Amino acid sequence: MRRWFPILSVLFALTLSGCAAFPGWVRPAPSSPLPSIDLSGDPGPRTSPDRPTPAVPATHVKGITSPPPGEGIERYAQQNVNWLPCRVRESVHECADVLAPLDWSAPDGDTALTLRLLRVPATKQPRLGTIFVNPGGPGEPGTGLAAGFAREGLEQYDIVGWDPRGTGESTPVICAPGPQMDEFFDSDASPDDEAERQEAIRLSREFGQACLDRSGRLLQHISTLDTVADLDLLRQLVGDEKLNFFGYSYGTDIGSRYAHEHPDKVGRIALDSAVDITGSEEVFQATGFDRALTNFATWCSEQKCALGSDTDQVLKAVTDLFDRLDERPLTVRGRQLTQSQAVTGTVVALYGAEEEWRLLSNALQRARSGDGRLLLQMADFYNARADDGTYDARLSAFTAIRCLDEGDRGIAGADRAAAIQNEKAPIMGPYFGPDYLCSVWPVRPVPAPEPVTAKGAPPILVIGTTGDSATPYEHAQTMARQLDSGVLLTFDGPGHGAYGGGSACIDAAVVRYFTEGPPTGAETCT
Repeated sequence: MRRWFPILSVLFALTLSGCAAFPGWVRPAPSSPLPSIDLSGDPGPRTSPDRPTPAVPATHVKGITSPPPGEGIERYAQQNVNWLPCRVRESVHECADVLAPLDWSAPDGDTALTLRLLRVPATKQPRLGTIFVNPGGPGEPGTGLAAGFAREGLEQYDIVGWDPRGTGESTPVICAPGPQMDEFFDSDASPDDEAERQEAIRLSREFGQACLDRSGRLLQHISTLDTVADLDLLRQLVGDEKLNFFGYSYGTDIGSRYAHEHPDKVGRIALDSAVDITGSEEVFQATGFDRALTNFATWCSEQKCALGSDTDQVLKAVTDLFDRLDERPLTVRGRQLTQSQAVTGTVVALYGAEEEWRLLSNALQRARSGDGRLLLQMADFYNARADDGTYDARLSAFTAIRCLDEGDRGIAGADRAAAIQNEKAPIMGPYFGPDYLCSVWPVRPVPAPEPVTAKGAPPILVIGTTGDSATPYEHAQTMARQLDSGVLLTFDGPGHGAYGGGSACIDAAVVRYFTEGPPTGAETCT
């Protein structure tokens, strides 16, 4: 559910050669299947039965500090925001650090955390206020999005991004050191037998414990509702009576939840690449990647790429590569391109469109010829791994936030969900595997929130892309229906995230929404 700006075009200075509904192709079953899984009946409540409850260590985490003077929430709302010059991507903007309660349920507590903000001030008058922006994740810092946000037509607004708690330059989640992260990402995410399954569970447990050891009680206070409370504090600190907000991907979860919690504080909220807020589990993320890979395969065959002359042949070439790597990873400068890393490298390109597809075609052709360097670089980019083997906090925060937000049905429930995923997304689903991480996460999930409807809020713009890989289009449709005032804007095309992606129609509709008012009904752009 992450969005990249741009997705891949800054990765490599290489000359790239290019090479719907399913065409009926289905991946064969593993040669050593796991024990059969009962897919019938009610799966039961999301009670997280297999999560351990270890003692929470007293760990020092960057940005954890004493609260401002005073009492309760008011001491945080009365802070002065000290904007100072800061440089991002060769441009000078304004940055500030503010404090928020570590535990919003106890604002009189003795511990605060730090939130980093970046502002691009309005350049035209009359000033209309602030648009807060979030790039998704969960785990993506928002300051970089503010610095590069498409603001043509929105110059009457300050654009403010913040790194949500647990991410970026705010108080960050810290998990395992580089070698342990490498072991985890190299490991087989889609076990084919019981030994591989137990190994996946072991590595998931060790990853979670490493996060708890290094992040301590922060892991208990980085839920989406905590971030929503932070966002309302930030709204007050910049002096806005109403919240204006633009969120991509997981950012749509933040924005819709804010509208539900504070409908009377909503100004303009636009939600691009909507996530599922129904909780129905009817449409898996893997479904979107199946569509995207199929669209890539069709495009690749039309470009006469080396992977195949029709959609089926390209799909088979890709999955045959994945299957070979499961048995025989490629050696890449002392490392290995495993099946899981190859799937990750493929996934990151499927967030985009033709430019990224050309890169993917090149990377897959090289890997099929025994050169896994480019595909591994793409996986490293997605996993936020630097050349020196260190990782930034994105993937750690991603896991920590979603596992706090989401209850689960334990290890058996993860196996069952994976089996259903494989049925609904037969191309990519089997390579994604079970989600054991949350099943054995060492922190209990927060209580399940009530359904998000935002009753009483003014019109909220929900944007969906028909070819979106990471957040299938159905999620935008259901979000627009479930929100009491949701209005659907559709981009009929590929990619994850429509605004600022090259569609003049989408960009104009979003600008009109923030400057003139909401549309009168659903619209579609091509």
